[in-house]
Amino acid sequence: MKNLLNIIIFCCLILGLNLNAKESYSMNFDKETKGLIRKFLVYKNPSWVGKVVNKESKEYFFVSPKSMLEFYFNPQKWPDANIKTQDEIKELIVTDYSTLKAINAKKAYYVYGSNKISPAGDDLPAFKTYEEAEKFAKNNNGKRVLSFKELKNSLIQLLNGRI
Repeated sequence: MKNLLNIIIFCCLILGLNLNAKESYSMNFDKETKGLIRKFLVYKNPSWVGKVVNKESKEYFFVSPKSMLEFYFNPQKWPDANIKTQDEIKELIVTDYSTLKAINAKKAYYVYGSNKISPAGDDLPAFKTYEEAEKFAKNNNGKRVLSFKELKNSLIQLLNGRI
């Protein structure tokens, strides 16, 4: 009985350590890397870069979160990427606008309506924390801070001037 209890405690500790493992993402682009949609060189504006990784670990870069989301909502529009549905996407990564660190796009916060524009025009600067996004919004006339779940294709169309 004592051995069983020790095994259970050991397993809980191991699982607990894995659950708290720090996520690490990278933006491993170079001076030749172009965005999938707008074909601009991504290194010129590092605070805006987004990346999609498919199930085969192939990476596609974007000049901004808006461009990445445009792809995310309609991947079949770019057949060269060979991604037909969102289920075929392994990772969505954006650059934290203030730290330039790569972060999980699905856990990020986005500022709508700020006076900062990306190479793709009106955009959604991304931040790791709500507090940083809120601070940026206050300093740059941002209208609203949105979580990933609040982002919709209609918002991307609006930002692109298609509504």
